[in-house]
Amino acid sequence: MAGAVIEVKYFNTFVLKKTVKNTSETIVWNGSFGIPADQGGYPAMTASTQTTVDESNWILEESRIRGGYNNTNVDYGVRAYLVEEEPNSTIRFNSLIYSGIFNSRTGINNTNVFSTADDITKSADPANASIQKLYAEDTNLVIFQELKVSRALIDKDAIYSAEGGGTVTSSNLVIGVIQPYVGEYGISKDPGSFAVYGYRKYFSDKNNNVILRLSRDGLEEISRYGMSDYFRDELSNIDSSFGAPGKIIGGYDIHNNQYVISTQNFEAAYNANGAPYNTVSFDEKVKGWTSFYDYKPSQMFSLRNKFYSTGKANFFGTLKPVWGVEPHDNLYQHYSADVNRSFFYERNYPSTVTFIFNPNPSTSKNFKTISYEGMSGWQLNTLVSDDTGTNYDSTLIKWNNSNDTTNSALSYLLGEYVINPANGQPVTRANYNAVFGTTQPGLPRFHAGFDRKENRYVTNLINNSVVAEGEIIFGTDMSGIKGYYVTGVFSTDGDYSTNISYNNNTATDPGGEKQLFAVGSDYIRNNGY
Repeated sequence: MAGAVIEVKYFNTFVLKKTVKNTSETIVWNGSFGIPADQGGYPAMTASTQTTVDESNWILEESRIRGGYNNTNVDYGVRAYLVEEEPNSTIRFNSLIYSGIFNSRTGINNTNVFSTADDITKSADPANASIQKLYAEDTNLVIFQELKVSRALIDKDAIYSAEGGGTVTSSNLVIGVIQPYVGEYGISKDPGSFAVYGYRKYFSDKNNNVILRLSRDGLEEISRYGMSDYFRDELSNIDSSFGAPGKIIGGYDIHNNQYVISTQNFEAAYNANGAPYNTVSFDEKVKGWTSFYDYKPSQMFSLRNKFYSTGKANFFGTLKPVWGVEPHDNLYQHYSADVNRSFFYERNYPSTVTFIFNPNPSTSKNFKTISYEGMSGWQLNTLVSDDTGTNYDSTLIKWNNSNDTTNSALSYLLGEYVINPANGQPVTRANYNAVFGTTQPGLPRFHAGFDRKENRYVTNLINNSVVAEGEIIFGTDMSGIKGYYVTGVFSTDGDYSTNISYNNNTATDPGGEKQLFAVGSDYIRNNGY
């Protein structure tokens, strides 16, 4: 909604007070409608003090100190500023404008003065669209347009020789030459993706579907470090249409020294899952993208070696609406020792690691076991082979690929069981107390999932693949999983569906540290090939 424009020509202001129509009414005027008389306000005027009442009677008070009370006329005073009779506004989407200076020595502050008599504008190339972000660095001003990134010299200028060489020299110019960086990159319309640490600036370019870093070496695509295809698809899927814009949020995690970026589509109404989003981090030490995160931030920032974000609390997989009002953002400190690990925005999440076994790529293999080095508390969720080939399914009337799969493998703790002496039946750890009246029965322990051998956790692989054409032995009748390579997913154990308070029967060391150093597999070659 557009605001009203009031033309102010002079510093003088006036207070108008209207009298009442008849003597029975009380004139209720006490200063600026509420200022007590003992604090400079006007006293209330009653009918007893005002006997002559005229409908057209107005009392005029002048605000200027040097003015006299009830003078015949008053001086206009000092003119505040030049007011054009027909002012015209100008929108400069590609220009910079600067004000007067602030002199700390004399106390003169002209930062609110934009003199029309001076040349106080500097324009970037309009072909690169609008300016979205400005960042001051040393004596330079970094300009982020939609299609270009440039540097403007501050209080200096560049002098070019006939051979094209440039020399920076001192100048009385506030904004000097605008020098574009090499590369046809910009920040699109996502200034929220910008983050800075030291001399490195990070941001996204949705127009080119890349993530960029600006440093002393210039612009570089950091999305090419193993994530080119991912960001090509992810950024192109962000809906930027009018009325339903998605957004890209960036921040620098000073605790882990990582750039964190969250791509989020527009969410018309909050619900249990929300609109699609992904949050991922980039680490300079390894020159790669290290992890996905489950939280959906609204803002991210670092302060004094701590990383913070804002977001909506998520209870039991829902944003917990109150009377149909969208919940507000809360402030969260990451890496706090006061909450469980992998606990974001009031909800526990499992930590997952995806790995690929691909030894001897051109040899068909049978993977028989899975092992890992690390702490207890990890379980195998899935293990899938590469595609065996495209076949026509006459039942579903479509072409599809088939894969070999295995059963999941429970963690060392949750896969524990004992044999009940009364009936010879296995009893899982979760049922110890119900069957034996104690959580620690004095019986030998067995493990249906990972077992510990020489400080290494191992399990055999049980095939659960459906029968394929031409197969003689399949499913649980055969061990392991066949293929050229396999893809597996490890995760921390526990029930995360209802965000329950964990105990030692439902999770290993709830909220504690779970390290995973290495994953391995024992395999053999198939048919001698």
